[in-house]
This record gives sequence, C-alpha cells and structure tokens, in this order.
Amino acid sequence: MCIIFFKFDPRPATKNAYRLILAANRDEIYNRPSKAADFWGSSNEILSGLDLEEGKEGGSWLGISKRGKLAALTNYMEGKPNPEALGRGFLVSNFLTDNLDSYSYLRKVSSEGHLYNGFNLLAADFKTNEDMLCYYGNKGSPEPIRLKPGIYGLSNSLLETPWRKLQYGKSLFTSVLSKALPPDGLVQELLHILNNEELNTPDPLQESQGEGHYSKSMLRALSAVCVRSPGYGTRTNTVILVDTEGHVTFTERTMLNCNVSQWSTNSFHFKIHDS
Repeated sequence: MCIIFFKFDPRPATKNAYRLILAANRDEIYNRPSKAADFWGSSNEILSGLDLEEGKEGGSWLGISKRGKLAALTNYMEGKPNPEALGRGFLVSNFLTDNLDSYSYLRKVSSEGHLYNGFNLLAADFKTNEDMLCYYGNKGSPEPIRLKPGIYGLSNSLLETPWRKLQYGKSLFTSVLSKALPPDGLVQELLHILNNEELNTPDPLQESQGEGHYSKSMLRALSAVCVRSPGYGTRTNTVILVDTEGHVTFTERTMLNCNVSQWSTNSFHFKIHDS
C-alpha cells in the first residue's frame, strides 16, 4: 500500500510558487530488498529508489529525471495477486528511460493493463513551454486522463477515491500549502504529515474493497497515512518540489535495517533541462 498527495500548478501565479508539490509514502514489507534514492541511467540523469527483489530488480515506485519526466506508482487493493503478472515497478522505470511523452506512454500502458495486477500510475513531463501530468489506473477508465491544475490524493484505490485516510491526509496537505513556508520548512511539514499514524476507522469504503482479502486488524493498520504493522508498513517518505524555474528538490527519508526507529534522510537538488 502507498499514498501520494500532490498539487499540480503548471503556471503558478507567483515567482515563489511551485509547479509541483508531491508528498508520498511507500508502504512495503520491511525486509524487501531495495536501494535508496540515487541517480542512475545511461547518463546518471534519473533519480529514484529501486526495487532489488529477485525478478523485479530495477523497478521503482517513484522517480524523476533531469529531463523533467516524473512517474509515481501505487498498487490497487485487491485479492490474491497473480504471480505470473508483469512487475509493476517497471512501469515507472520504463517511462523515465523512454522518449514518449506522459500521455502517449500511458496510452501504451493502457493497452497492456491486463498484463499487470492492479495499479495506478502518474506520469508527468515538466517542460519550458508546457507541463503535463496524466493518470491511468488499470481498474478504472480504459483511457488515461490529463489532469487539470489542482490538489489530488491517490492511495490504493482509483485517483481521488474518498477513503478516510486519503481525505484526512489531503486536508493536512492542503493546510500546509496555505502557509508561506521556505522550501526547507515546507519539506519538514510534509514529512510530518507523511508520518501521521492516526487510524482513520471505521472506513466502510476501504474495508469493503479489502474485505475477504485482509484481516480486520490489517485493514485497521492500513487506515493510517503512515502504516505500522508487524514486518510491514511505511518505510520511505518522499517529498518532491519543482519550482517555477525548473529547480527540483527531492528529499527521501528511508528506514534502515527494518527498524522503525532508524531512518536516513537525503536531499538532492538539480535543474531540469528539457532539451
């Protein structure tokens, strides 16, 4: 399970505003092998964490490139996954290395959506002349959609499905964005939201989607923005800011040694060059 809150504002009215503010949690089995965010690719221009699970090596859940391409993935809560399905993490990695624009890429993915277990995929292009952010979920509409400017939430159902945890987290996210904060302060406030362990129960909508597939105690644990359960939960927080000039701040806080009290935080800064 994962959760993403983001504000897309391709032509912000003020110079100090952001074209994108994104805050995301990766929820996963604590001992699943992964690599923390760093640059990779043919010319070291892609920044993301990487899955190191056997057979899934090189997949990712969230990344951005110096060319202004961004992708983010969440799984769709459903029953027993098909073990023969293709690895969803490659949907992120492939976009970041591809030359297709976000809408064209998602159209291609939508034609192959049946080959994967349930997922949601955000893909974006940040360019000097135009920013584009698109969404496709293989359990929803057959065609990808271009997103209008606005504030959105995505968890483990379709985009903007009003799960209580999503609505709660989105309200906290929106209230932070209303403050006039310097970049460091904004990042810290967003990380604070991503670590909110308050349970949002009961939630009939989330529970009905997970009924028969998850225990009641697990569904309770999954109702928090920051998930905590034995051996599974939130193990990576990521905040990405893209400002009006194309400067990117990428901050990742990631768990160490499968220990919820040990964390490492790293920040990366670069400027998008879309030529």
